[in-house]
Amino acid sequence: MSPVVRVARRTFSSLSVPNYRLYFFGQIVSMSGTWIQSVAQMWLVYQITGSGVALGVVTALQFTPVLVAGMWGGIVADRFDKRKILMATQSAAALLAALLGILTAFEIVELWMIYVLAFALGSVSVIEVPTRQSFVIEMVGEDQLSNAIGLNSTVFTSARVIGPAIAGVLIAGVGLAWCFLINAVSFAAVIVSLTKMNAAELHGGEPVERSKGQLREGLRYVWNTPILRTSLLMMAIIGTIAFNFRILLPVMAEEEFGGGAGTYGALSAVMGVGTVLGALFVASRKYPTRKTLIYSAMAYGVLIVIAGLAPNVSLEMIALVPMGAAGIAFVATANSTLQLNAKESMRGRVMALYSVVFLGSTPIGSPIVGWIGETFGVRAGFLISGFACLLASAYAIDVVRKERLARAEAYDSVVVETEETEAVTPDDPAPAGFGGTYPVRKLRAAVRMATRR
Repeated sequence: MSPVVRVARRTFSSLSVPNYRLYFFGQIVSMSGTWIQSVAQMWLVYQITGSGVALGVVTALQFTPVLVAGMWGGIVADRFDKRKILMATQSAAALLAALLGILTAFEIVELWMIYVLAFALGSVSVIEVPTRQSFVIEMVGEDQLSNAIGLNSTVFTSARVIGPAIAGVLIAGVGLAWCFLINAVSFAAVIVSLTKMNAAELHGGEPVERSKGQLREGLRYVWNTPILRTSLLMMAIIGTIAFNFRILLPVMAEEEFGGGAGTYGALSAVMGVGTVLGALFVASRKYPTRKTLIYSAMAYGVLIVIAGLAPNVSLEMIALVPMGAAGIAFVATANSTLQLNAKESMRGRVMALYSVVFLGSTPIGSPIVGWIGETFGVRAGFLISGFACLLASAYAIDVVRKERLARAEAYDSVVVETEETEAVTPDDPAPAGFGGTYPVRKLRAAVRMATRR
């Protein structure tokens, strides 16, 4: 088998799982429909109002529910059958899209109606997003999780390119209403894939029973689990500031490079290419590592800074390709890390917190980054976004350094203790904190290996 074929098989290995294969192709259709509606909805709001403020309000209404109530969505995901939850949420989203399509077709749509429907869709996302995120591992298992998340990122990125292109053709050719109606129909692809899954092949456990304090329990669990705490704090910093630099891209295209819509489109396209490449890179790796998480965040920050300093559009495009790859590599690796290190009974709540810091940070971060760009210049916005990534990376590196020091101290205390005692036989109990019986030489080797990670 040639190396190319071997890498290709590894990159798309999770598609060998029948349940995930159904879901994957259903998502391609549905996500494309979602992006068709996103573009059409923004255009509809702008047609009605001609106001940029109204566009911002629609975005805020759609993401604020996740920020405010996202953790409760995770509790729902932990308590009930995730496949059935997704059937219900996808059906609800389809009905909302169909309603907007009908209102638009009959030319009775008003701005307040769009606001209400955007908020309703955001409320559906409160439950849908953490459920969808934590359902992936139930379809493919731990061994294929990183691969499946990488492929999901590829679907999202591809749909982000395909959907707006289709929307442009539909808006010009048949009108806005058809964009919403087509999106409503596209949800059927995911709903059908969920109904056709073999439930016996899913890897899910028993749903968590209802009890008091489950929200606090989830927050406490994340805070007391270092790998989860570190990953989510990195995501909070980078998600709030760095990922919102995209709102400055059209300003960069016009004010710094003297271009227009064509230049902005080209910059977005090359960043999209990089994102697809980054997603495929993550898919080709069997397990996420902390090094990948930290290095991808660091690379993302450095490349945002380089893009912010680029003197011309050609160098800007060159920087945006690897920047897109590094950004999606960080997101996908963080996602995999959280799911693999979370207890099954907590996974919904952990992924809900991920949704809060990733999606819910948009209403907070977008105005901040926009204000920085308007007050200090668009390049300053890029630089601060890049430095936010480097700050998050520095925090993670410091955590790793402290963990290694703690392991080294534990190893030294074990060595001193064993040297001060009489001869130890292989069946003697291990020192306190390690549990069970353990040969001392193996104990030393295990601790030594731990300090090297």
